Amino acid sequence: MAALASAAPAIVAKPALQVVRVSQGVSNGLLIKRVQPVYPTLAMQMRVEGAVELDATIGKDGSTSDIKVLKGDPMLAQAAVEAVRQWKYKPYLLDGQPVQLQTQITINFKLPL
Repeated sequence: MAALASAAPAIVAKPALQVVRVSQGVSNGLLIKRVQPVYPTLAMQMRVEGAVELDATIGKDGSTSDIKVLKGDPMLAQAAVEAVRQWKYKPYLLDGQPVQLQTQITINFKLPL
């Protein structure tokens, strides 16, 4: 029994997280390059406006990928995706190491006055 009690504690490795989900507020705080979407001409002519909600992965290098449309007018969705594809973020560090993030992004389209 004494031999068991004096044995060194076992070291348990932490499982490596593949992707960390963060709120839109956290990801906005990391944003360093924001490209505004180009308002689609047809949508402007038809007076279409509103929000497009996207789900995106932010890579360890701060680039965006795997952008998926969750909600929003299809006339506006492609412009939102093309803009977000150009965004750049500061790397998010977890235990001093950059990690991939999963976040939602909302792009609001408002017709000019």
